[in-house]
Amino acid sequence: MDTTEFLNNSLVPVRLAAIDKDGFPVICSLWFIYQEGELLCASHASAKIIRLLKANPNCAFEVSVNSVPYKGVRGKAIASLKSDSEGVVLSRLIARYLGDSQPGLRQWLLSRRADEYAIHLKITSQSDWDFSARMQGS
Repeated sequence: MDTTEFLNNSLVPVRLAAIDKDGFPVICSLWFIYQEGELLCASHASAKIIRLLKANPNCAFEVSVNSVPYKGVRGKAIASLKSDSEGVVLSRLIARYLGDSQPGLRQWLLSRRADEYAIHLKITSQSDWDFSARMQGS
């Protein structure tokens, strides 16, 4: 499987795991863009995932399809948070996942951009899987 092609073309959210204060992982699904070895996401300042990544930037991720043939990418990353108050990353995510559909949702998301964070996930290790060959005819 061409991992870069899969990440560039996949429109499923990334499942991002961060460590909560009790030591257990918490999983959050986020829209993403793959760019130069990083996954870019966005979330509002009030989101729990932002608080968790501020406290501990070590995280894990998975991008995988939910139907046959199963394939995906998972790995570990280090998160860095940057203000996205201009909505640069958020606008790119909206264009990728919504396109021209749902103008009301687009407007609402952009109306909150002053308190938005861009999440840069620098991938430190990854593995991929593709069961297409063994699931032919499924």
